[in-house]
Amino acid sequence: MSNFATILDHHAGRDPDRVVLRQGSLTRTNRSLLTRVDALAAGLESLGVGRGDVVALLLYNHLEFLEAVFAINRVGAAFLPLNYRLSPEEWRYILDHSGAVGLLTEAEFRPETDGIALPALKHRLLLGGTAPGWTEYADLLTAHHGSSVVPTEMAPDDLQRLMYTSGTTSRPKGVRITHGNVAWKNLGHIVEFGLTAADTTLICGPLYHVGGFDLPGIGTLHAGGALTILRKFDAAQVVDVIERERPTNVWLAPSMMNAVLQLPDIADRDTSSIRFIIGGGEKMPVPLVEKIRRAFPNAWFSDAYGLTETVSGDTFNDAGHMLSKIGSVGRPVVHLDVRIVDESGAPVPAGALGEIALRGPKVSAGYWRDEEATARAFRDGWFHTGDVGRLDEDGYLYVEDRKKDMIVSGGENIATPEVERVLYEHPDVVEAAVVGMGHPRWGEVPQAFVVLRPGCSADRDALLAFCRERLAKFKVPADLVFLPELPRTPSGKVLKRSLRG
Repeated sequence: MSNFATILDHHAGRDPDRVVLRQGSLTRTNRSLLTRVDALAAGLESLGVGRGDVVALLLYNHLEFLEAVFAINRVGAAFLPLNYRLSPEEWRYILDHSGAVGLLTEAEFRPETDGIALPALKHRLLLGGTAPGWTEYADLLTAHHGSSVVPTEMAPDDLQRLMYTSGTTSRPKGVRITHGNVAWKNLGHIVEFGLTAADTTLICGPLYHVGGFDLPGIGTLHAGGALTILRKFDAAQVVDVIERERPTNVWLAPSMMNAVLQLPDIADRDTSSIRFIIGGGEKMPVPLVEKIRRAFPNAWFSDAYGLTETVSGDTFNDAGHMLSKIGSVGRPVVHLDVRIVDESGAPVPAGALGEIALRGPKVSAGYWRDEEATARAFRDGWFHTGDVGRLDEDGYLYVEDRKKDMIVSGGENIATPEVERVLYEHPDVVEAAVVGMGHPRWGEVPQAFVVLRPGCSADRDALLAFCRERLAKFKVPADLVFLPELPRTPSGKVLKRSLRG
């Protein structure tokens, strides 16, 4: 059986009393997790939710988020994690486009979701509190306590979840992720990081995102390990939990990593339990990697590359090449192929720039109810990512830019991370982003946006002079703007569309 939810039955039968979920003082053992999931699954069945349905989750990180995932899958339905940072109108679009029959949310979001009335949305569940028209989560569990639900038979190609991309296009696209995609992704991460029952993953990124849920997240549960969950990211709390609960790994988006490294006492904290950190989301400059190594002396920092369309975590830089291949996002996980292709889709030689294409059983089959977008991105058995990269002679991937973020200035290509890397090397710069702006002669020229360290006072002319010493003339920003912070997507990627205005 390919139903993802059966991993609960496996581990509950072998190690029932092991604590596998923890959030503050709240815990779940394998046995208690299965008991609660069975009760919720029975409750969902009583509402008529079953195979082929979609149920949305609009929640901060809670143990109940994971209970709901397993219960929804158990009855043959797919879950849809909603980004809680979106507007109610964006939630409405996604709920309508997905055809979701149910929504589970919490008190904070209930008033804004009350007004979302859609023909398919029949069931509304509320975590904590009561309200007219809503079924209380705890009441549903209590009513079905002691029930046992046999997991629905699912094929590898059956839908496990829908995940909507973070909206760098005009409308988010729903990515179809199957039970098979998840199983192969988990296998890839288990092999890559040697995950076992001895591992505990600290989840401090949002569970609605592949970073929080999948890197390595549920792969650790699959291997028999445990998860420690923070409701929301807080840098000081992350380090407190590392010292107190001794997790072995964590995913940190670049902005999250930056916040941890900025803690004034980070050099004095005990982070020795962390054996690996998964990064990614944007190219990590050398100075930041060196700071990570000082702050986490026992950790392998694995710069990574992945997308929602592949359940993320496609390539990882291995521990043996953390420094010798710095700037690379590594080689692909087992059972995934990576190649670089030209505009016609033909492979290019090692070292040449082109579009990154991926193939393997962890790759989604396409987008939900969007045949046109699926046909554009999924061609000839390969997923064409829209990212620009190169493979070196050893097969290590270097991500140079998004296709649309590549600046073409007077016929010369400028990969924006190259300019950003130089800005990051300036001691007064804490964050930097570069985009193209129109120019009457050159077509485009680089424009830089910079966040300075608190108390630092580098001015525009000094930073541009710093760039001129380190970059070809055509790569030096034509303009430089100071910001208090960079706009970012929930996954931590800089939202360059906003910077372009």
